Amino acid sequence: MVYLNKIYTRTGDSGETSLGDGTRVPKDHPRIVAYGTIDELNSALGTVTALGQPTSQTQSSLRIIQNDLFDVGADLCVPESEEPLEYTPLRVTAEQVTRLEDWIDRANESLSPLTSFILPGGKPASALLHQARTICRRAEVHIYQLLSEERINPQILSYVNRLSDLLFVLARVENDNGTADILWKPGGDGSKIPEE
Repeated sequence: MVYLNKIYTRTGDSGETSLGDGTRVPKDHPRIVAYGTIDELNSALGTVTALGQPTSQTQSSLRIIQNDLFDVGADLCVPESEEPLEYTPLRVTAEQVTRLEDWIDRANESLSPLTSFILPGGKPASALLHQARTICRRAEVHIYQLLSEERINPQILSYVNRLSDLLFVLARVENDNGTADILWKPGGDGSKIPEE
């Protein structure tokens, strides 16, 4: 159970912070950057639900995903160790990844195949979901950078990778099942200056 009484502790004033196992690390440590970007992603999804006016199905899915992202952050916060801990750390599971895959498959059924890349935009929920998707991709990069230095739960990478795919599909769903998508026109109209 989480119990937050006092918000500031003054323990981070020297540029270090504590991981879930008590280890002190610099605030720019790859592990901190990784779960900090997951936190940024979670905030972006909160913006989708608060301002984007998504469909009730998307809203419901995003609430579950926001909860999952706290699990991802908790998993990243406690390094894997050969030494037994006093408690069992929370870890992302294969079931959470499978749930995202099921949602992708279900949502994709209503969409026609793409013939071009999509410009982020359209309806507010779609534009905000595309923004969240790019944050998700950045989080994935930071997690891979951490993996080059330390062991992590492999389900984290699977979850974040599937999540970026789901956010793309949901962005299309929120654009009237793709009919309001704005398609990229390679080299087209790029040289024309709009008249005032």
